[in-house]
Amino acid sequence: MITANIHKINQEIGVHARLIAVSKTKPLEMLQEAYQGGQRIFGENKVQELVQKYEALPKDIEWHLIGHLQSNKVKYIAPFVAMIHGVDSYKLLENINKEGAKNQRVIPCLLQIFIAQEETKFGLNPDELYSLLEQLNQTPLPYVQIGGLMGMASNVADATQVSNEFKGLKNLFDKVKSQYFDHQASFKEISMGMSGDYPLAIKEGATLVRVGSLIFGER
Repeated sequence: MITANIHKINQEIGVHARLIAVSKTKPLEMLQEAYQGGQRIFGENKVQELVQKYEALPKDIEWHLIGHLQSNKVKYIAPFVAMIHGVDSYKLLENINKEGAKNQRVIPCLLQIFIAQEETKFGLNPDELYSLLEQLNQTPLPYVQIGGLMGMASNVADATQVSNEFKGLKNLFDKVKSQYFDHQASFKEISMGMSGDYPLAIKEGATLVRVGSLIFGER
């Protein structure tokens, strides 16, 4: 079923976005099945679980950390992580930069934007985002690559509200791209949309969607 689920979602996504299989809490056998079905990008929430799975599974997998990252945990994933999604402070970027330097690799990161109506989700508001980008302009971090923006919509049944939140993130991405990353091809990712709302996210311009339960089943 896992392979069939992946193929079905990839058909819906088409060429517009890449699928991140959110594999948190799932056993290795399930990830192996997804891998055999052609999936190569996996997303994990917790550093310890990410490291364990990285060590156990094939090395051509692209691992994305999609959960909230604490500064003291960066060193464990810096040698191999393909992208860190939830970056919401300059201090965390400094830490990622320091660990990138130690490993002699540039680490792609997405800046997490607060787009939902719920207070529980992390993220920068537009003012904080611009302030962080100005800081980066003044004090560049050579081992960090800002690859785009990430956001999580409100967990509501109102499709219009969710679409508007995604639209807002896309508009912000466009503004930031033209002001700060106009000549940088690497600033291209909009990570938004999960199992319940990824078709709406695709319509609004997502380039990465994070899907778990529709691939692996409910927890």
